[in-house]
Amino acid sequence: MKMSGNTILITGGGSGIGRELALRFNALGNTVIVAGRRMETLEETIAGQRDMHAMVVDVEDPEEITAFAERVIAEHPNLNVLINNAGIMRREDLSRTRDLSDAEQTVVANLLGPIRLTNALTDHLVNQPDAAIVNVSSGLAFVPLSGTPTYNATKAAIHSYTISLREQLKGKVELIELAPPAVQTELTPGQSTREGYMPLNDYIEEVMTLFQQQPTPKEILVEKVNFLRWAERDGHFDQAVEMLSKM
Repeated sequence: MKMSGNTILITGGGSGIGRELALRFNALGNTVIVAGRRMETLEETIAGQRDMHAMVVDVEDPEEITAFAERVIAEHPNLNVLINNAGIMRREDLSRTRDLSDAEQTVVANLLGPIRLTNALTDHLVNQPDAAIVNVSSGLAFVPLSGTPTYNATKAAIHSYTISLREQLKGKVELIELAPPAVQTELTPGQSTREGYMPLNDYIEEVMTLFQQQPTPKEILVEKVNFLRWAERDGHFDQAVEMLSKM
């Protein structure tokens, strides 16, 4: 993936990892469109920046995604990079029959949303020079946190889907997976100050260094996520599951 001269769309660009990626890529000389549900938070991201734009979209609404994709292409015909970053994380108690609304919303936001948006933009991206798609998964795609089962499952699915997409779009669109560890963001309440989580700025610094490697790694893995990413290969998967369950 080239580091400058792109037109990049980032979902979930109003806060956390999405916001920081948007600002860093813009600083490298890219036009960046941040998308999300709330215009006020998106405007905070782009405030005072050149070549940054904000667009509202609800990635849980399939009809809105289709209309949004058409609008993005019309307003930014040079769009060549999509970063599927938007997502939610909910705790769930599987020990009793429960309301499944949190689980269902998580599947829609974290899995169907990226699939639908990617699908809506594929015909455009395959005809763009230096096209790339970055899918944000998680270290929990590889070792589940028992308290967030559907979140883990959606991120494991994104990992698998990215591999298939990479094979099918080979030679047309570069596919990159970004798998964060636990990072200090507001993905869950209080997480931005939670002890033991990776500070957001430290995470972004390491991520941008990895993005600038040539060739760009297929998986962007900071050092702190490797314990989870390679747990099964390295023979400590059960230990990692137990460790996360105690958190």
